[in-house]
Amino acid sequence: MFHPLEVSEVEQLTDDSVAVTFAVPPELRETYRHLPGQHLALRRTTPNGEEIRRTYSICAPATPAGQDPVLRVGIRRVDGGEFSTYALKELAVGDTVEVMEPTGRFVLAPRPGHFAAVVGGSGITPVLSMAATLLAQEPEARFCLIRSDRTASSTMFLDEVADLKDRYPDRFQLVTVLSREEQQSGLPSGRLDQERLTGLLPALLPVGDIDGWFLCGPFGLVQSAEHALRGLGVERGRIHQEIFHVDDGSAPAPAPTTGAPVHATLTATLHGRSGNWPVQEGETLLDTVLRARADAPYACKGGVCGTCRAFLVGGEVRMDRNFALEPEETEAGYVLACQSHPATAEVELDFDR
Repeated sequence: MFHPLEVSEVEQLTDDSVAVTFAVPPELRETYRHLPGQHLALRRTTPNGEEIRRTYSICAPATPAGQDPVLRVGIRRVDGGEFSTYALKELAVGDTVEVMEPTGRFVLAPRPGHFAAVVGGSGITPVLSMAATLLAQEPEARFCLIRSDRTASSTMFLDEVADLKDRYPDRFQLVTVLSREEQQSGLPSGRLDQERLTGLLPALLPVGDIDGWFLCGPFGLVQSAEHALRGLGVERGRIHQEIFHVDDGSAPAPAPTTGAPVHATLTATLHGRSGNWPVQEGETLLDTVLRARADAPYACKGGVCGTCRAFLVGGEVRMDRNFALEPEETEAGYVLACQSHPATAEVELDFDR
């Protein structure tokens, strides 16, 4: 569900990124209490009446019960991105934005242990919330952040990460790699590909003893880090990932869409109400629901954010692509409605599970 929230702060982070903070009214305090790593879907209607939704991760630490939640997201401008361009050039304090309640399963609940993250670019956003929350709330936890950026001037949240390093010198380890700029100290420049990560990670920390790995950023980096970790013997259950960009040429193209089965019908349960509708040729199951239910959950429609996750109650579907669901989720029967097409004449989804 979306709620109109007022913008309380817009902070310029780099030439192409900002941090936007929303004021949360007292009656919505518990609604917007988030877990470290979750994201928000923002909705805007353009002057010509077009609805735009985009998903951005919360970068602020999660607050314990009894404290007001802090809703702060990092937004980096994407070439041709309507919402990101609007956020950087027009969004101002006092403006109102439609904000969906926090969602997402790429989270790290504070607990004792040793954790690590490999991030690229704006992939720092959810991991910053994870690390800051973990270190503040769990004195027996350690965190290693390995981040890759193009240049120092393009690096988001430099001050916030430096503050963590100063505040928790014995429990927070920071490793920075710049792909297009040499550093005076530290690692040499260059991309973090699978081969480099395979050699680098064991030199930095005990790979097999890490309680949880969190990978976030462009598809190519996340895939390289996952392959490197699997090659180093890390079990799949300890690797968690969230993709931020998939249209840079590194991700596989969506599967070609074929027509739906003749007379395919979708039955869907959403917010406790069920309905059934015919599936039009070539459309996704999310689009089928949206024709009748404007409250169907979605944000990116690209198979990345996972907002449209639904449980497949009956029938079979074919997903074009999936960058949001963990293998355990798909094995349990969950699908992305925005990427799913019916493979049988009858399909049933439950968005409430």
